[in-house]
Amino acid sequence: MREFMDYIQSAFYGATGWSRDNSYSTLNATSDALLHFPTPRGLRLTLSSLATPHFATAYQLGTVGVVDGSISYLYSTVPLDYHAVAQSEKIPLPDLLQSYSPLAELERRSRVKGARKDILAYGRLYLPKSMLEALMVRRISPTLQMQVSAVSDQTLRNGGTVLGMVQYDEGRYGVEGLASSDGGLLGIRGLYNFGGDVTAPASPDSTQDGGNGTNGAEKERIYGRFSAGGELYYGTLNKSGGMSLGTRFATLPSHKGTPLTATMTVNPLMGTLSWTYAVMAGRNCSLGTKMDFNVYSYESAWSVGLELWRKRGSWTVDVDPEETTDITPEAPTSPLPQRSFQAKMEWRVDEPLPLPDSPKLPPALAPRPSPPEMPTIKPRTFRAKLQWRKNHEDEDEHPYSGVLKARLDHHWRIGLLWEGRIKSLLFSLGSGIDLRRPDSPFRTLGLEVQFSS
Repeated sequence: MREFMDYIQSAFYGATGWSRDNSYSTLNATSDALLHFPTPRGLRLTLSSLATPHFATAYQLGTVGVVDGSISYLYSTVPLDYHAVAQSEKIPLPDLLQSYSPLAELERRSRVKGARKDILAYGRLYLPKSMLEALMVRRISPTLQMQVSAVSDQTLRNGGTVLGMVQYDEGRYGVEGLASSDGGLLGIRGLYNFGGDVTAPASPDSTQDGGNGTNGAEKERIYGRFSAGGELYYGTLNKSGGMSLGTRFATLPSHKGTPLTATMTVNPLMGTLSWTYAVMAGRNCSLGTKMDFNVYSYESAWSVGLELWRKRGSWTVDVDPEETTDITPEAPTSPLPQRSFQAKMEWRVDEPLPLPDSPKLPPALAPRPSPPEMPTIKPRTFRAKLQWRKNHEDEDEHPYSGVLKARLDHHWRIGLLWEGRIKSLLFSLGSGIDLRRPDSPFRTLGLEVQFSS
């Protein structure tokens, strides 16, 4: 299950308008979430709170052989209460649990001088081994961001490591430079976008008709974005390096057809090729698959994943109270009056017939017909606002009660995970199964419970 602090960090990026999709490191984010989701081990309890719009805390206690835990604090200069729902009973489950993450419409960055320079500071202390984890994000300009993360632990070389990263996002392309104290690592990676909303950016109002006012024939075409990039890194201390190349095609929220994501990555030095494909087969089902092949050893690997959502109340039958009204058999029901031919030609309803004993009023005193009732406009959900779209049909803030995730790889290892909500508690129950060991197939079993306020 996605931790509360990760959810709050995503709210910070949403509040500052920074898209993490425009990074080479997130090229396979959707397929990794469908195929490599972690299964809990033992029992773990997390209590978290967004105490103020700028400050959040989290306390975690677990039992995996020994009792351990952690204490986390987060501070943001930008208020996060509008971009995040703190109460666990109100958090939309897809925002917290959904693996398939559609790309958001591309946003053009404007070089505005004097832009607000927001800061995110995060710290986490692990007990009882006293390992410290820290993160600081500084927004320098609308297109530039700096990030520094550090880990302090006695088991690491030199007692810890520090990683610095500078990110530049122009919208059409994004570039990142990084440096780490672990091995003196230096690296650069980038991602370039083309096609789709890059050549003809869609406005929020036009995304409902294909992104650029297309007609019915053009709505059938696949409306998506192509991305290509790579990374190059070198260790100055161990004198070793590496590189990789990758490409991705993903549909955009304005696409009327089936959402899908396909990627291909190549590691020339290791000779590894990887293909992934993820699709939302329905509103409640997502599928993913991955294929790996090595050109040097001819070894291959595959894995498949499934995500199935359970809609709230799908196992119950809702009965309309108006349909259960007792009707006396002896009281015959009069048929509905049919519209006259003249009323049909004029596209109106027949005038009501006057009652036999009702006095006729002058036209000046006759009651005027009440104006038609205006339809109630339903506010957009939080997820619809993030994706610059209107609500789907029958969509509300809590349409789901849980999700079942499953995966299988070529080693016949199965991962099962059931996540959902009971009252105000978020739970995650999962197990890892190895079919090659029938004597003890269950390798891991765990339960995680989260509560936030």
